[in-house]
Amino acid sequence: MPVRLILMRHAKSAWPDGVADFDRPLAPRGQEAAPLMGRWLGKQPWKPDLVLVSAARRTRETWAHVAPTLPGVDMEATQSIYAASAGSLLDLVRESGGAMVTLMLVGHNPGMQELAFGLADPAAGDREALRRLSRKYPTAGIAILEQDGGWKDVAPGSMRLSTFITPRALGGIDED
Repeated sequence: MPVRLILMRHAKSAWPDGVADFDRPLAPRGQEAAPLMGRWLGKQPWKPDLVLVSAARRTRETWAHVAPTLPGVDMEATQSIYAASAGSLLDLVRESGGAMVTLMLVGHNPGMQELAFGLADPAAGDREALRRLSRKYPTAGIAILEQDGGWKDVAPGSMRLSTFITPRALGGIDED
């Protein structure tokens, strides 16, 4: 069964004094970028069956801006995505995919970039997107990976990177 994995890095966050990393809110730029990326996701011919969102404030706020463009999509906030390594995220993907076709994660770098780059087969998919992904995974960036096997078959180098889209590509919003 073909599967699709959508990896979204949280939108740009603020760094208020005295606020713990876990509790950092979105910055104004993030509040612009997240709905922009959500509108792009909403125009795709598919939607996620499930979205797993880091329990950190900035990821939950990112999803709150994206969710209106994907009505009816189930979301679960989970602590396990916060500060997770690529290996831990891969385990989560394998465990959570089940019978669904499209799974989405909203999380943090460096784990999101390392997972996306690690899963992508360099000989398949969009090579220019893979080159851009290897350099930088900007805030609110979205990587979409696909493979013909099921979730249990997801492994390093097993997926095609079909898309890597950033806020700048959609509307000129500066990104970090």
